[in-house]
Amino acid sequence: MTKLEAKQRIEKLKNIINHYRYLYHVLDRQEISDAALDSLKHELYSLEQQYPEFIAPDSPTQRVAGKPLDGFKKVERDIPMLSMEDVFSEKELRNWEDYLKRLAPNQTFEYFCEQKIDGFSVSLIYKDGILSVGSTRGSGKVGEDVTQNLKTIESIPLKLLNPKSEILNPKQIPNQKLKIPNGFEFRISNFEFPPAKLEVRGEVYMDKSDFEKFKAAYSNPRNLAAGSIRQLDPKIASSRRLKFMAWDLITDFGQKNHSEGHQILKDLGFKAGEGIICKDISEIVDYWQGIAKKRENLPYQIDGVVVSINQNVLFEKFGVVGKSPRAIRAFKFSPEQAATRVLDIKAQVGRTGTLTPVAVLEPVEVGGVTVSRATLHNEDEIKRLGVKIGDTVIVGRAGDVIPDIIKVLPELRTGKERVFNMPKECPVCGSKVIRPEGEVRRVCANPKCSAVQRENFYHFVSRSAFNILGLGPKIINKLIDEGLVFNQADIFKLKYEDILELERFAEKSAKNVIESIQESKKISLSRFIYALGILHVGEETAFSLAQYFSAQGGPASGWGVFDKLKKASENDLEQIPDVGKVVAESIYSWFQLKANQKLIDGLLKSGIRIMSQPQIGKSLAGKIFVLTGSMESLSRNEAHKKIRMLGGKPASSVSKETDYLVAGKDSGSKLDKAKELGVKIIAEKEFLEMIR
Repeated sequence: MTKLEAKQRIEKLKNIINHYRYLYHVLDRQEISDAALDSLKHELYSLEQQYPEFIAPDSPTQRVAGKPLDGFKKVERDIPMLSMEDVFSEKELRNWEDYLKRLAPNQTFEYFCEQKIDGFSVSLIYKDGILSVGSTRGSGKVGEDVTQNLKTIESIPLKLLNPKSEILNPKQIPNQKLKIPNGFEFRISNFEFPPAKLEVRGEVYMDKSDFEKFKAAYSNPRNLAAGSIRQLDPKIASSRRLKFMAWDLITDFGQKNHSEGHQILKDLGFKAGEGIICKDISEIVDYWQGIAKKRENLPYQIDGVVVSINQNVLFEKFGVVGKSPRAIRAFKFSPEQAATRVLDIKAQVGRTGTLTPVAVLEPVEVGGVTVSRATLHNEDEIKRLGVKIGDTVIVGRAGDVIPDIIKVLPELRTGKERVFNMPKECPVCGSKVIRPEGEVRRVCANPKCSAVQRENFYHFVSRSAFNILGLGPKIINKLIDEGLVFNQADIFKLKYEDILELERFAEKSAKNVIESIQESKKISLSRFIYALGILHVGEETAFSLAQYFSAQGGPASGWGVFDKLKKASENDLEQIPDVGKVVAESIYSWFQLKANQKLIDGLLKSGIRIMSQPQIGKSLAGKIFVLTGSMESLSRNEAHKKIRMLGGKPASSVSKETDYLVAGKDSGSKLDKAKELGVKIIAEKEFLEMIR
């Protein structure tokens, strides 16, 4: 990026961030997610650090939030409420530490880490021990007076507790164990109470459970908390069970560390965030990872961990850059959405010959995974999104797994963006590309296209099909390139010597592959059908086909049942549940092709044993299950098989039709979706009882 391009990019980022921040902070409207906006701000901050000459007073990085609403009295502060810069990785965290070490060489750092509650920041001023003024963050220097609304929050004390009397007379608060840092008893017992003025800062938030009845009108608890505090009628805030968590004590009581400030807050009667003192970055990362695992089970929402230099003298010494202290960072969890740029769009050929446009992205971390590609599905989707090569886009992970482009940000265009057109020739074999009548996809017209053949091989040996261990894409490619296999049936003709001659194969690994091939010859009918790679026939359809033809009577062997499927007409196939006209036509057409008939003959001669399909039970008949997270007792594939065999149906995404969400360890966003839709959520133990 040239200096001129950087300047132009910075200006465009400033404009779009200010636009979305105004919608959210002034008009209480949200059009993109917090995570996506954070990603845009992070890019702007990084560019400004690289080109500091372009930092301007009107940059979003130089202020904290929007202007106060006209409906509230303004509150000016002597000490501004500053913001925090975000980091999203251990590498960025270490870069920050290196930066601090350059500013303060030979200093030993101690860090204080605490949960970053996703709420609404406020300041509380106490005069002579009584709550006097409560205000919003506002612009940092000037906030909004929302005292009456804050007074309705039970966790905000209207009168400070006297720490001196609590220490001298602990019987006044039975069952409370005071944890007082070494030497702190002397200092706290000698200050005058109540103090003439005391300022506390913290977060107003709402528990997830209390948010349930408001979720139809608000996108998340944070928005609801903000909207409640900024109401002119205190009765509204009073009705919403808001809470307060203190995270900073501005008044100086002689505390030397930020952690001591937390203890003072607790002793004064505040609910203060639990934290931990860390000696180095490794300990911070361990804490961050531990909190991430507990995140879903916490009663409130958090979006990361706040990391600050614990020693107050050092913290002050580092000072402020822009509107953020140098000595503090928000170590955010990987966002479910992030902004990045489309570097290119390429057409990828799949096992059915379908060309799928794939966006090549500037790598960005989303949901804990570095994403560099995202599917665009088909050309109709490209037109719907309006995406061009060079665009800035918001990318997310659909169903926790598949990277997906959610929104294009045309406001950031430079004029150099390019329109993508689907190729007229196959990018692999050069054959003509056609668009079947009535379909949105484009297909390579060459059934012998090498890309199609290779993708079919990959599918054939995959876990849900023949599950041949050791035959990944790289090995399959070598087998094809060496002329050892021409169709899938040739896999079962491979010998130990064939594998051993391949590069990087030792005797033991070659032997393991051959053993896995032999073991895979025994396969269920449904998995065999799925392995063939018939267009529109996924695992669920393959299972339905196997069940239907097994129940028709006649031959008991798996091959005999399969023969009935092979000879079925389109009309016969349309009678099967979950098989419509398009799927029936696809299945019938597949069996008419001579190349596929030859493949079936080859598989039969290779010694494949198709096992008879066991009849399904009825205990889960018609019930739709979605699994999220990991289970200790069985794999996801095993769980899906159990569900099918009991008459249920496993699904990959949560919808209104879902009957049960099985929540395993480290459940993802599907859990939130299930709560939102009112889907019944069960744990692994309850699920195991259902499938016994």
